[in-house]
Amino acid sequence: MHLFVDISSHGFGHFAIAAPVLNAVAEMCPDLRLTVRSGLSAANLAQRIRPPFAHIAAASDFGYVMHDALSVDIAATTHAYRAAHIDWPARVAAEANLLEHLRPDVVLSNVSCLPLAGAAVAGIPALAICSLNWADLFAHFFGHEDWAAPIHAEMLDAYRAAEKFIRITPAMAMADLTNTAMVGPVASLGCRHDLGLNGDKAVLIALGGIDHHLPVDHWPRLPGIRWLVAEHWQCSHPDAIPYERFGLSFTDLLCSADAIVTKPGYGTFTEAACNGTPVLYQRRADWPEQECLINWLRDHGRCREISGADLEAGDLSGPLAKLWQQAPRPLPQADGAREAAELICGSFRRERPTLRNASRSA
Repeated sequence: MHLFVDISSHGFGHFAIAAPVLNAVAEMCPDLRLTVRSGLSAANLAQRIRPPFAHIAAASDFGYVMHDALSVDIAATTHAYRAAHIDWPARVAAEANLLEHLRPDVVLSNVSCLPLAGAAVAGIPALAICSLNWADLFAHFFGHEDWAAPIHAEMLDAYRAAEKFIRITPAMAMADLTNTAMVGPVASLGCRHDLGLNGDKAVLIALGGIDHHLPVDHWPRLPGIRWLVAEHWQCSHPDAIPYERFGLSFTDLLCSADAIVTKPGYGTFTEAACNGTPVLYQRRADWPEQECLINWLRDHGRCREISGADLEAGDLSGPLAKLWQQAPRPLPQADGAREAAELICGSFRRERPTLRNASRSA
């Protein structure tokens, strides 16, 4: 059974969703043959995807062009969308040709429109999976523009062409789609390790896959607090430690930390809640997905919002103390990967019309 998977490289959140699902699919379908297309490197993908896979190093979408991890570059994103859809039918035809050459049994997208549109032309079953879709975000940012309606329609047509759009908990409403199927939270589970900090608390600073360098070098020292930061920041703060030095996966590091400082993002929020790690977060600038994520985390984890000004200044002593005063909650069950895998494997097993199969073999 050959599954072609397209994983958006707009940060790491789409990968954090896809990997547990693909691992569950591989357990249910031992004869799985997996092809993964992503702008993320094969080495990054292999850190979380357990079954062997062929890697196509390419990105079929860009998501949104970002100034940094917290704010969208509207002008650059406008240009990118208009360029991507200037001859959309030709792009879809080329995608269909690629898929016919690869001959997958099922296509899975997280969450690019293009492979779904190409699969529809090629007659290949396709599913989408995510907590958001780019069409809803496009309508939020550009729905008022006079040039936007045809692009939005092309995106919606692609998502509607999927057999199912698997909405993972928590997720945006996706009111324009009638083919959604809701599953539980998707999150990797880690193991807690002793970080050897002699009783100091470890606060992981990770704002997702889009780099966002905080001025930790100039933060005040907080007794009993150690900051775990990316090594490439070359941080000079006496209480900062490059987190790569622990040699742990991100999920194990998150599980081992006493708190994480981050932004609202699906992978980080669900993994923090399901592993019991308290979250200190700064809201993103006008990002419509974040409300459902924040509401869910408030109901299922320990979290507290912090202002951008306080984060820049490192004024975290009070917010962290109040965060740690919150009572632990029962850990939510990360059952969405298994539920999504059942839907994907069910698509493999479904009988296909003879004519379509014959046309693909021609």
